[in-house]
Amino acid sequence: MTRAFVFPGQGSQAVGMGRELAEAFEVARRTFEEVDDALSQRLSRLMFEGPETDLTLTENAQPALMAVSVAVMRVLSQQGGVDLAKHAAFVAGHSLGEYSALCAAGAFTLGDTARLLKLRGQSMQKAVPVGKGAMAALLGAELEQAQGIAADAAEGQVCTVANDNASGQVVISGEADAIDRAIRLAAERGLKRSVRLPVSAPFHCPLMAPAADAMGEALDKVVVSAPVVPVVANVTAAPVQDPNAIRRLLVEQVTGMVRWRESVQAMKAAGVSSLVEVGAGKVLASLAKRIDKELTATSVHTPADVDAFLKTL
Repeated sequence: MTRAFVFPGQGSQAVGMGRELAEAFEVARRTFEEVDDALSQRLSRLMFEGPETDLTLTENAQPALMAVSVAVMRVLSQQGGVDLAKHAAFVAGHSLGEYSALCAAGAFTLGDTARLLKLRGQSMQKAVPVGKGAMAALLGAELEQAQGIAADAAEGQVCTVANDNASGQVVISGEADAIDRAIRLAAERGLKRSVRLPVSAPFHCPLMAPAADAMGEALDKVVVSAPVVPVVANVTAAPVQDPNAIRRLLVEQVTGMVRWRESVQAMKAAGVSSLVEVGAGKVLASLAKRIDKELTATSVHTPADVDAFLKTL
């Protein structure tokens, strides 16, 4: 069985995530402490106890989700000898999850990844005043249809596809008025449902340009090593291992579309038959089944998940 390990993005966070793992495994506890120290913040307490309103803030959710993913990988390594270089053909992550994937594959240190994601969250929030931007999921839409709706709704404003997640699940992002027009247009064109997403900023669209600039400066100061396994990049849906290319693609990712459907299809075309979602939630595992029914997908988050997965190796 050829596997790819995939890492979730924002929206998968929940109060209590990682707590069982930390109680069961010292290596997980140490991982969370390392992130706390890197950020000079008790992020682990926020993850384990809430409040949810604080955990959901972009600047907290991003490093928190990464911390859980990396903790799971370290537990898998310690308990079952899981080595990405041996057990994975590729890694990939959805939006912020790309940083988790790169950290797990050795491109970034854990401390640098935590600090980069804290900055990424803060920069994205600062880029657009609250209320000026919005995002919406166009349910039932295919990519080209969503692109047409976004283009027609723009009327001189920013309105673009942010995430191509799976067939029938495309997310658009941009200025709030344009997103509202797009939702109305989607209904007129027969889409079954379109919903505004409860997000604090319009991610993955040109309005995020100030955040892309901030990330470019930060990434220039960080050591990037070649990952031990190819990382399928969000903005190209193609594998990358060159450190300079990784930097460039992470900057492009802030304003660019997350090509998740194509990324999963590319891994399948390269021989991957199984996806292992590492970290909080089960979003990517459920998307995998919508993208290609031949793929098997499993989620690993709790100690029970760890045991069950290690028995499959």
